[in-house]
Amino acid sequence: MATDKDQKILSLLRRPETRSYGFQLLVDTHKERIYSIVRRMVIRHEDADDIVQEVFVRVWENVDGFREESSLYTWIYRIAVNESLRYLKSKRHKLFLPLVDVAAQLEKLIEDPLHFNGNQIERKLQKAILQLPDKQRLVFNMRYYEGLTYEEISQILGTSVGALKASYHLAVKKIEKYLE
Repeated sequence: MATDKDQKILSLLRRPETRSYGFQLLVDTHKERIYSIVRRMVIRHEDADDIVQEVFVRVWENVDGFREESSLYTWIYRIAVNESLRYLKSKRHKLFLPLVDVAAQLEKLIEDPLHFNGNQIERKLQKAILQLPDKQRLVFNMRYYEGLTYEEISQILGTSVGALKASYHLAVKKIEKYLE
């Protein structure tokens, strides 16, 4: 399912003499979109930057195992999602915080102009999104902000379309309730 551009990048990555160039092309092609989803999950720019770097390290280390059953972007996106969820989980464990306290910490970052530069409406929406469980937040962000179809999200998360629709619906209802 790899696109023509994916095929070009993969062929460059798989030849030792062009591997570095292929990797740079891959990063240039996908970094901005990957950063966007990671940033929405973890809020803080510095954390998002670190996670994105880790994502591309994992891509570099595992590109030979990419089976081309999906697009290259879908595969990288899945790595980014897993790394974001791993980060949030480790943050909870390191700080011995329940989910609510991590959300409260992230909410403080939304109020800080150094970490979030949106208007009041955007701040309120982001605070509502932070109240969602990680997976619902992820599905909401993927559908609402990234505009991905349920089928694309299903490929990335390995979840059924029906479960994703239910998750998105619940997320929207919770956000609506929060915004009332």
